[in-house]
Amino acid sequence: MRKIIHVDMDAFYASVEQRDDPSLRGRPVVVAWRGNRSVVCAASYEARKFGIRSAMPAVRAERLCPDAVFVPPDFTRYRAVSRAVREIFLRHTEHVEPLSLDEAYLDVTENLTGLPSATAVAQTIRAEIREELQLTASAGVAPNKFLAKLASDWKKPDGLFVIRPEQAQALIAPLPVGRVPGVGQVMERRLATLGLVRIGDLAVAEPDQLHRHFGRYGKRLHELAHGIDENPVSSDRARISVSAEDTFENDLPLSELEPHIRRMAARTWQAARKMDRAARTVVLKLKTSEFRILTRSITLTTAADSEQTLADRAVGLLARVELPDSVRYRLVGVGLSGFEAPSEAPLQPGLFSEQDASPED
Repeated sequence: MRKIIHVDMDAFYASVEQRDDPSLRGRPVVVAWRGNRSVVCAASYEARKFGIRSAMPAVRAERLCPDAVFVPPDFTRYRAVSRAVREIFLRHTEHVEPLSLDEAYLDVTENLTGLPSATAVAQTIRAEIREELQLTASAGVAPNKFLAKLASDWKKPDGLFVIRPEQAQALIAPLPVGRVPGVGQVMERRLATLGLVRIGDLAVAEPDQLHRHFGRYGKRLHELAHGIDENPVSSDRARISVSAEDTFENDLPLSELEPHIRRMAARTWQAARKMDRAARTVVLKLKTSEFRILTRSITLTTAADSEQTLADRAVGLLARVELPDSVRYRLVGVGLSGFEAPSEAPLQPGLFSEQDASPED
């Protein structure tokens, strides 16, 4: 049986800003550029009391808390702190799978420091982060990645929670299905129409029913609802893409997709900025009302340098969708791929070459 820890830094970007500028401590801090198209990268816990959350439009955050202090993000500094956190992880195990700058999975089935339990390792890691970096982290300890990630949210901020194998089923059953990876708002509504509102409902659902409605993902849903997750911690996994997509309540014509593309670009950009690499390929994904999937992509000569660049390039790809105006679309997605080390992909605007991905059916 594996021993997995999920470590999640608390309000990472905002906490780094408060650590480095004492005048910000105890104040509602919003890490974001100001502007109509800007989104919140992070919010301190003081700001969250006003309802401010990551990925929220910055103008809305300003309305919710006019006294909030807006700080432009400094990703170079956040990456440096993230590397220091990772060095602490590597003292305890070689098996570290970073998910972003502020969270990672660790497999401590066998740890390097001789500590007697995974709980002791998690306690030590959190203490070292606090003492050496003056930051706090929450951690979850469990026999697999799914449960460990759930556990790390249990006592945030600055908390530690352990899910033991014999406790898992009872602990996760009351949680909403939205806590399961891959279950977004649209999927949550589809599950609700089947009477599946809690994870416990999924656990007692017929596997054939889940497969009939959700295909192979139905099996995954059933396994997770029983606390089963066989995916190992992969320390050498290099993330090759990042994306966000949304399924509409009602199918839309091509002419009405631009605001939705820009909204997905904002979400993708926020996720991409957590990675210690830069990307040069912008991907637009569309799904028609008949479930035909089309992708269009463009490869820039230099990495995408801003959320607006990403959004503008994604919107520009609409011109290369050669389907009749009568076609309606049920989903739109925006992605970034072609990730390179920052030193290999300078963030500056430039000419670009085009590469058109073949439609997928």
